[in-house]
Amino acid sequence: MIKLLTRIFIKNHTSYDNPNVRTAYGILCSVVGIILNIMLFILKLVAGFILKSMAVTADAYNNLADGASSLVSLLGFKLSSKKPDSEHPFGHGRIEYVTGLIVSFLIILMGFELLSSSIKSIKNPSNISQNIIALYIMIASICVKFYMYIYNHTIAKKISSAAMEATAKDSLCDMIATSVAFVSVVVSPFVNFPLDSIAGILVSLFILYTGIDSAKETINPLLGLPPSKELVKSIEAEVLRHEHIIGIHDLVIHDYGPGRLMISLHAEVPGNLDIFMLHETIDDAEVALEKKFQCEAIIHLDPIDTENKTFIELKEEAEKITKQINPEVEIHDVRMVPGVLHTNLIFDVVRPHDCCFSAEQLKAKISDKINEKFPDVYCVIKVDNPYV
Repeated sequence: MIKLLTRIFIKNHTSYDNPNVRTAYGILCSVVGIILNIMLFILKLVAGFILKSMAVTADAYNNLADGASSLVSLLGFKLSSKKPDSEHPFGHGRIEYVTGLIVSFLIILMGFELLSSSIKSIKNPSNISQNIIALYIMIASICVKFYMYIYNHTIAKKISSAAMEATAKDSLCDMIATSVAFVSVVVSPFVNFPLDSIAGILVSLFILYTGIDSAKETINPLLGLPPSKELVKSIEAEVLRHEHIIGIHDLVIHDYGPGRLMISLHAEVPGNLDIFMLHETIDDAEVALEKKFQCEAIIHLDPIDTENKTFIELKEEAEKITKQINPEVEIHDVRMVPGVLHTNLIFDVVRPHDCCFSAEQLKAKISDKINEKFPDVYCVIKVDNPYV
């Protein structure tokens, strides 16, 4: 059904990197989610009333919460597609994360309410009725939720949407919760304890788990996450394919919402080449990044002395020593200033967050190792934190 709807309503539906196509997918999937969840809510509420089952009723209200979630997601996709303005120069893409956070709190609130009702029903359990039509409704609900999981998960991967992937996980949890309710209804008449109320508690816990997990999924991008290794490698490969660029460092990627990246980096170039030619190379690299990654790119030009043999030897030795201390440590911006009594070797060190050495300890270890081999070299080291 989704494939047919995308062909009808989404122009150029295979252009997943296009922001307009991405928004259209988000809106379409949200509308379908609203319709299906409202239908499931009505059918399960009727089934819960007929069966006198707290677990089924809890599952019905879970679907109502999912419908509200889809509505908020719809608003999020719509608002996040607004163009940048004077108050929001980087666009409104993070609204998608904010709406996801609102949805998460709604789900958690619903979970607490249903948990409270299920606990109360243990003290006053009701007799579970058996009705074949109501049971068929639950089986159909399981199938529908599985279908919603498949299409949300598939499209989330295509358009790289964390919000839609969270919706997919929610549908999967709903399918499991409905299965639990179904089993409780079938088995309850054959046991002497309030299985239905216990199942209602389990369903409520599933809802709470989904809400908390969704909250984490939306809070993390707002706080700032490191980019994927695949994205970092792709950016490095794109920049390094340009002639005269021999290395990059200080790569910083700011995420202002899906499809709205700001990329800045330092590009190392030979210091003996024409500055105007190098500037043109940097401009070409920026344009290429913006075209490939749908981003804003800023590249700082860093000249490297590629002809001074003493400098090259010192630089290679400094890189070797840092890798021996910690393979994850990297150095950049290496400069050499010769003097009468000693030579200053100036460089930055990128210290991993999980490094066992403090910044001062790391500087001391690197300086001592270099001084052992080059007694007349004085190290001036600045320690940076990694951004990728």
